[in-house]
Amino acid sequence: MTTTVGVEPKFRPRREIVGGTSPEYVRISAASAMALSFRSGRFSRDFAFGGINLLLNYEDGCRSDCSYCGLARTRPGSYEDKSFIRVEWPLIETDVLVDRMAEKAETLTRLCISMVTSPFAYRDTLEITKRIRRKVTTPLSILVAPPTLNRTKLEGFAEAGVDMIGIGLDAVTEELFSKHRTDVPAGGAGLSWDKYWSVVRDSREIFGPWKVNCHTVVGLGETDEDLLEIFWRLAWMEVFAYLFCFNPEPDSRLGEAPKSTIRRWRRIQLAKRLVEEHGYSRGDFDFDASGALIGIRGARVAVEDVVDEGIAFMTNGCPGESGEPGCTRPYGSYRPSEQFRDFPFMPDVVDLAAIRGELDLGQLITEE
Repeated sequence: MTTTVGVEPKFRPRREIVGGTSPEYVRISAASAMALSFRSGRFSRDFAFGGINLLLNYEDGCRSDCSYCGLARTRPGSYEDKSFIRVEWPLIETDVLVDRMAEKAETLTRLCISMVTSPFAYRDTLEITKRIRRKVTTPLSILVAPPTLNRTKLEGFAEAGVDMIGIGLDAVTEELFSKHRTDVPAGGAGLSWDKYWSVVRDSREIFGPWKVNCHTVVGLGETDEDLLEIFWRLAWMEVFAYLFCFNPEPDSRLGEAPKSTIRRWRRIQLAKRLVEEHGYSRGDFDFDASGALIGIRGARVAVEDVVDEGIAFMTNGCPGESGEPGCTRPYGSYRPSEQFRDFPFMPDVVDLAAIRGELDLGQLITEE
């Protein structure tokens, strides 16, 4: 039986469990389940997939209540049945998963454990990390839950063999962070902007340059100028910005909100690449009165070369051991039935032709 990612068959394969909690059990993404042969399936386009994503699991779920998240405390349904970035996350016995990763180690490029807001999250993430490190040497990231951490605990992750830390900042201004992440009508765990940035700074000091990343989401009410300000701030800190497109989760508080237009999304992808890899400064971009990006100043051929390179439009994720793309997380920003918003592989010539049209480069570049 085969299926594309995101349209999963409703069956439970051998070793998939219902009701287990971490650290003895862990959820894995649908794509990871297929890559590790826990589920049958195929991708809509062939590409090498070696990034395995794990997610902690508890009976009471995540105690935060972010307005856009599929795991939000107040989203209807049992935690076990909730999706995360719009795909299923089957529950697997941790030791069985580690053994399977060890068997397929040559095909793996990056592992990532996603924490949730729970009083047990640090303890259990550390335990799962240690079990993995006994048998698997693939580079390992943690997408942390800042409310559960302090500097000593971050140092504990480093000592256990974690090489990268991710922080799901998501909202790129303090006002939007407060609106979407601390407005908790059902009494979920309120999150703190200052705490998140404290964890960013501590992680940067402990793990070093370009060993920390912040997730940023396009479509939570921010302006393009807000996004560029975060890209500049993180680049100055030598911290990666990873880009996601808001993808509404049904029945979440933002379940009916629209996602960004493809043109806006493509322009932000391109601008981010120009900031991070080509040193573009504030004076190289023009914004209208509402903060929307309306112009890029520079040599047309140089900007077009960045577009034709294709990397700007690939999935942002932690690198593999040699710096190659390690985590490609397909379908994080769009449904399988929709056009690719970010590509878990290098875009081909047909893809790039479509991207150029979506960018409307003729109206965007101001030749100097």
